[in-house]
Amino acid sequence: MPDKTITQEKILESAKTEFLEKGFLNASLRNIVKNAGVTTGAFYRYYDSKEALFEAIVGEHAQHVLALFCHTIDHFEELPGQEQTEQMLELSTDCIGEMLDYVYEHYDAFKLLVGCADGTIYADFIHKLVEKEVESTYFYIGTLERMGHKMEPINKNLIHMIASGQFTGIFEAIVHDMPKEEAVEYVTQMRRFYSAGWSELMNIQFGR
Repeated sequence: MPDKTITQEKILESAKTEFLEKGFLNASLRNIVKNAGVTTGAFYRYYDSKEALFEAIVGEHAQHVLALFCHTIDHFEELPGQEQTEQMLELSTDCIGEMLDYVYEHYDAFKLLVGCADGTIYADFIHKLVEKEVESTYFYIGTLERMGHKMEPINKNLIHMIASGQFTGIFEAIVHDMPKEEAVEYVTQMRRFYSAGWSELMNIQFGR
């Protein structure tokens, strides 16, 4: 990506402040331009809309986290069945840890993604992660069934609600402005809770 001009930097910083304060829907393009100290003409040389401006701030970071999660799931699903069970916790821990590191390196962008994105294509950012998690859960259940593992049927609505609760919970660390150290502890404990629940529902011991 080419280096940003000084004018672009001013616009992006002004936009970030405006979006964080008011959210995308209520943010004023006029205020952004004014507070950046640039002309409207200068703004439109770089961005053709408020939507494009929001995209410029969050798009790369949203795609990075989604790609990281999808890559982890693809790797997991390529493993032989027993290895999926054995490596489940390790792969998940590494992935969430890497996600948290990235999120805290680009904190403002994720503050915008999880709290200020209504009205943009990024309003469903967490939902995309949830959908991928649900698909992967069904894939793993299918793997267990093909291996002859016995378990009671799990309600489909419950699978979605668990995934939704987990990812919404992870990003609550950003909503509540937790320091990174606290967020790591919080997410680690939350994931232990969810892992224990899945272990009970699936009648299986992960890591074995």
